[in-house]
Order: sequence, then structure tokens, then C-alpha cells
Amino acid sequence: MTAPATTSRLTRGRTALANEAWEAVLTAYAELMRDFASEEVWCDASMREYDVLYTLSKCDEPQRITELGRHVLLSQPGLSRLVDRLVERGLVSRCVDPGDARAVHVQLTQEGREVQRRIGRGHGRSVAEAMTSALTDEELTQLRALATKLVSTAREHS
Repeated sequence: MTAPATTSRLTRGRTALANEAWEAVLTAYAELMRDFASEEVWCDASMREYDVLYTLSKCDEPQRITELGRHVLLSQPGLSRLVDRLVERGLVSRCVDPGDARAVHVQLTQEGREVQRRIGRGHGRSVAEAMTSALTDEELTQLRALATKLVSTAREHS
């Protein structure tokens, strides 16, 4: 009879631990993002705009907005409006999907690539400074592995 009670206690303990870990991740993210947002690197694009530019910079070919939406933290309508603004500013261009004329793809323009690189250099230094001042190389490696595992598992379930 004690086995179910022990299992229940262990489950509650593991649930609490999981929630505490999640809260710690979110708190760390919020604190770091607040610090990054206060930097002077964002004169050419906002953090959200940079997120789209950065995501596109990692792609070898134009992307559908729906695919882009899987990698940025914006709703579909919000992302569409943001892409419209980036197109107006000449940082992103639209092109028709050769396989489906109804679909539109987006890609960086040369100016968009330059803005992404300029912001990326400063932001990358800030990220490296924040991470290396708090974590050892071994901890950074562990963090990368754990975060990659969480992403992989989440994608398997979606």
C-alpha cells in the first residue's frame, strides 16, 4: 500500500521541481532580455525586427511566413504586419513560391543583411558577455544540450 503513496509523493516532487526549473528559465530570460533591450545596438531595428532578420539570415532560401513563424515569438498576424514594415523599409523582400503561386516567401535584401550583421555583432558581444560572466564553458555546454533537448522534444510533440 505504501508504493502508490510514495509514487504520488515523488510525482508531486518532480512536478514541483519541473515548475521551479521552468520559472527559473523564464526569469533568467526576462532579466537578460530586459538588459539586452536597454542596449544601444537597436537603432536600425527593434528586437522583434532583428529576430526576423536574424532568422532569415540563417536560411539558405526564401521562407514562407508560416515557416518563419515557427522560429519567432510572434502571432501570425503580428508577424505579417512586422514583415510588411520590413518590406516597406527595404530590409526584406517578397517573392512568389515557384511551387504554389498563392504562397509568398520572404527573404533578406542586401540592406537587411547589412542591418542584421551590424546589430548582430553588438548583440552577439552582449550575449557572450552575459553568458560567460555567469557560466563556465562546461555549464554553457550543458545549458546548450539541455535547451536543445527541450526544443527537440517539444517539436516531436507538436
